[in-house]
Amino acid sequence: MKKKFKLPILATGPVHPLQEEMEFFQLYVDGETVVDIDVRLSYNHRGIEKISESLQFDQVPFLVSRICGICSASHPLAYVQAVEEIAGIIPPERALYVRTIINELERIHSHILWVGLAGHFIGYETVFMWAWKYREPVLDMLEKITGNRNNYGNVKIGGCREDLPEGIEEEIYPILDQIEKKMDMLTKAVLDDPILHARLKGVGVLKKEDAVNYAVTGPTARASGIPIDVRRDDPYAAYDLVDWNVCVQEEGDVFAKVVVRLLEVFEAIKIIRQALAKLPKGPITTEVKEIPPGEAIGRAEAPRGETFHYVRSEGGNTPARHKARAPSYVNVPSFKASCIGEKISDVLITLAAVDPCYSCTERLGVVAPRSGKVIYDFDMLLQLSREKTTRIRKGL
Repeated sequence: MKKKFKLPILATGPVHPLQEEMEFFQLYVDGETVVDIDVRLSYNHRGIEKISESLQFDQVPFLVSRICGICSASHPLAYVQAVEEIAGIIPPERALYVRTIINELERIHSHILWVGLAGHFIGYETVFMWAWKYREPVLDMLEKITGNRNNYGNVKIGGCREDLPEGIEEEIYPILDQIEKKMDMLTKAVLDDPILHARLKGVGVLKKEDAVNYAVTGPTARASGIPIDVRRDDPYAAYDLVDWNVCVQEEGDVFAKVVVRLLEVFEAIKIIRQALAKLPKGPITTEVKEIPPGEAIGRAEAPRGETFHYVRSEGGNTPARHKARAPSYVNVPSFKASCIGEKISDVLITLAAVDPCYSCTERLGVVAPRSGKVIYDFDMLLQLSREKTTRIRKGL
């Protein structure tokens, strides 16, 4: 749609330390129907790639873990895998299993966080509080293993900085059993709830063709019937040494994205159990003396999708070039396909369905197509979403 009016100037909002990218959405509506949407990225330019060039190779994992607090295991892992390929380094097998355990614990806490926020957006505050409660034990386990609830700082070139604490298996297994039981209850509640079916099915559909055209990744792609997953398609860590399944749904709507993430929690639990059972004895890291000239890419399946890092070395102590691409960068523009034609009350949950950076998403405005006047802000859209849920509940 060609716009013939001047766009309003809106503040970009505060910088939040948890964000991958800053995102700005501006909707154009005809009555209650969205007819166009602007998506703007990269308001939060922290210069991470440039900073990386001034740090020694072994310091960079601490930097890239700050790209996103919810993906602070996958970014360092993608980076170190690129450097390990340049140097021809093969980490010890025990380190591969430890990396897998940490990344899957992160996946569990990220997906539970998303389910809670999705419930919050449609007015299901009980789901929001359940999710936050069930997520806490997972963060506790990450803290016991790495020392941090986020920004773990455990992965390094050649392996891991710290081994699993002695006897940690005795603590992790009960936590996994607890999470599995609670998530089974939550999953059944979601799948059996007629209100959620009416509220989320057929909403924000991203067709398979559009998903391919926008090159979406992660649960966003898998919910549209595209069976891609870096853990299987380009195996790393110990993912090819354990048994697990890629979770795929065909519908492409918000409900399908909910189902994919809920099912992936169970797969992550299965992966962790196998990794703990198969955890070999031996060293946790390999000695690294220098990084030779060369270039390589590292890929990891973050909770939101493929994380991609390119690293080039000229034989010095620092990267000559470092490029990072987070999954939200390709997932966010797909709103051009999933939001147009939707009602205003459905847009908020559609925007949230790809799991973008939430506090950035709040810089959202709905404007009239001719005057450019802002007629809805984030809080008003949130209220519309909850009012629709209430209407559906009363009508059932």
